[in-house]
Amino acid sequence: MPLIAVAVVVALAAAAAYLRVSVPARSAPAQADLERAVASVDSELAADLELMSMFDQTKQAFVLENARFLAARHVIEREAADVYRFVADVYERIPATETSMERRGPAGSIPDVDRAAIHEWEGDAREAQRVLRAAARPRRRMRWERIVERLHPH
Repeated sequence: MPLIAVAVVVALAAAAAYLRVSVPARSAPAQADLERAVASVDSELAADLELMSMFDQTKQAFVLENARFLAARHVIEREAADVYRFVADVYERIPATETSMERRGPAGSIPDVDRAAIHEWEGDAREAQRVLRAAARPRRRMRWERIVERLHPH
């Protein structure tokens, strides 16, 4: 009987050690896809923010880019769903931001509400870059977390 108890304890210890080992959160191809998608969207947002900087200087409206996000959105949604919702919202607000840039008040001034919308979009675009970059960093998770996730998918 003591031999069986020792065998059970050893088996439980081995199982616990196995489950505590960290493994990549994504497969290598999925990680590479996400890194490419994030790099593409990040550079597009950087270009849009440069246009916004030019708008601040010239007060001339610009058309903001969104093609790279449209091409990469499925990868980001699949691999970083929590980040995707925020970034998609930033992109969905592009038409309203462009309209705010085009609208003029007396003597070509920009109404306060439009100025606020423009600056809010700029801040959110910078935050979108930050969260995308963070999401693209390779992460590791414990094996037991992956097992639990498979048992209880979101």
